[in-house]
Amino acid sequence: MASDLRRRTADGSAVHAAEFIVSSARLGELHECSALLRHTRMRAAEIVDEARTLLAEAERHGHADRVRALREQLEQARRSYSKVLDAYVTICGKITDERQAIMRAQVEPDRRPGLSGVA
Repeated sequence: MASDLRRRTADGSAVHAAEFIVSSARLGELHECSALLRHTRMRAAEIVDEARTLLAEAERHGHADRVRALREQLEQARRSYSKVLDAYVTICGKITDERQAIMRAQVEPDRRPGLSGVA
């Protein structure tokens, strides 16, 4: 059995299989993070909308002190939303990169050394 493992490792198939498993697991984790960030992003957008609504209400009623406080809260909510959105975009980029790496890894073992692909 040991010789079988060495033979599989010699041509790279065992290594490629292990790399594929690791990449697939990493892609799964990235998708889980993406789902969590998507939910967080949606909730952050709701909070921004709620803060905007409260501010408009305070402005209509002429509550100057409340308007100042709500403006600051709205800005804080927008900053937080921006951070969540940046994280979400980053995770989406990492998902795309990981998918491309998996696709490249699946194509590379099929290539024969010395052939250009045009042949």
